[in-house]
Amino acid sequence: MANREALRELQTRLASRLQAAKTGAIAASWLAVSAGDANYLFPLVQAGEIFPLANVHAVPYCRPWFMGVTNLRGGLFGVVDLASFVTDGALHTRTEQSLAESSVLTFNAALELNCALMVDALAGLRKRDAFVSEAAPREGSPAYFGNWFTDLNGVGWQEINLQSLSQLSEFLSIGA
Repeated sequence: MANREALRELQTRLASRLQAAKTGAIAASWLAVSAGDANYLFPLVQAGEIFPLANVHAVPYCRPWFMGVTNLRGGLFGVVDLASFVTDGALHTRTEQSLAESSVLTFNAALELNCALMVDALAGLRKRDAFVSEAAPREGSPAYFGNWFTDLNGVGWQEINLQSLSQLSEFLSIGA
């Protein structure tokens, strides 16, 4: 129970910092998350709200990466397992505990897509100066991949352009 409360506190702090960053009070560029075995960066201007993963209702005859639908603030949102989507539908085994600690991140309302990405962990906000190197997307990378960053600890982070992802036909076609 204490872990769940700590997670809620973290999500609340991140949500308030995310809102402050959007209004310019904090000079941050990305929301950092982990999904599966990878680390991702979402541009703040394209990211929406963060919610705990809860009450996802499965939808039959959908792709393996489409978890189902959930109600977030009175709106119906499709939930996509980001790790599974990026790895072309490879399913990632998760325990009940890890799912309880997972979060969903909605797309910015300006992108006009009622979708949320399920991520395993939130890693906070990142500014450009948190990284020591930046490289163009690797050859053959998906169209929604942005630059590859390496942080001060040598950890790699893949930027995901949520606007490009929101327009990708493979992402919008959830039917199996």
